[in-house]
Amino acid sequence: MVTATLPDVLEHKGGAAGPGRARSSLAGRHLVASITLLVIGVALLYPLIDVVIASFRTQGTGPFTLQYWRAVFQQIPVWHQLGMSALVTGCSVAGVLVVSVPAGYAYAKLSFRGAKIVFAVTIACMMIPVESMIIPEYSNLAKVGLVGSVLGTVLVFIGLGIPLSVFLMASYFNSLPDALVESGLVDGAGHLRIFLSVMLPLAIPAIVTIGVLEFLAVWNDLLIALLFLPIQSQTIAVGLAALQGNHILNTYVLVAGSVLSAIPPMIVYMLFQRHLVAGLTMGVHR
Repeated sequence: MVTATLPDVLEHKGGAAGPGRARSSLAGRHLVASITLLVIGVALLYPLIDVVIASFRTQGTGPFTLQYWRAVFQQIPVWHQLGMSALVTGCSVAGVLVVSVPAGYAYAKLSFRGAKIVFAVTIACMMIPVESMIIPEYSNLAKVGLVGSVLGTVLVFIGLGIPLSVFLMASYFNSLPDALVESGLVDGAGHLRIFLSVMLPLAIPAIVTIGVLEFLAVWNDLLIALLFLPIQSQTIAVGLAALQGNHILNTYVLVAGSVLSAIPPMIVYMLFQRHLVAGLTMGVHR
């Protein structure tokens, strides 16, 4: 005769009901997570949605109208300024990536004399406020005749963006195993070939992340563009600031212009968001 004790019966019942309770608990956690994310998403998107709606309504609450959007195009040369913003931003992002990507690889995977000192100086440059460098930068550009030129402005943006970009790229390359470089060297490839054929494709998430961050910084910049660009080559950020400088300020015209200026960064973010998660976690795997 086989007898079952009370603990055996309880264990048997618990085992039978265990998977069901586990599924129920997992579904409950998913529901809580979904509701939490929905609330956070609504809280984050509400100001943007409210601003967009206000730009299409008379005095923000009246009937829908396009008068504020028409006023933006009448008061500032929108298309020209958007084109200048795209030109300056694109050149600045390209320049930062051309310098920071190979520099990050060199700091992370190459051994050369003074590497730690140079890298420490690069990191220290991140701690200097931009405002404290404006006068020296203006003086240096004036000596070579680049004040009031697109080239001089792009060089300033590149110089300001390189320290953080080099630091991020070095952190990402550090997270990649050294065996990739060592195996390439054993096979007879040089560091240039290894960088171009092996490391560069693996660094796409980091490159995209740095490109997006630099794009947002340059596109939304006002101070440097206002000081270094000529009047006929103003960016959209400077144009919107000019709207605020008028004696009579229509807030809703400024709101419409701000929405217009925010469209390109939003498009860039949506195009490259797939790579941003991997890029923003760079360097945490090691």
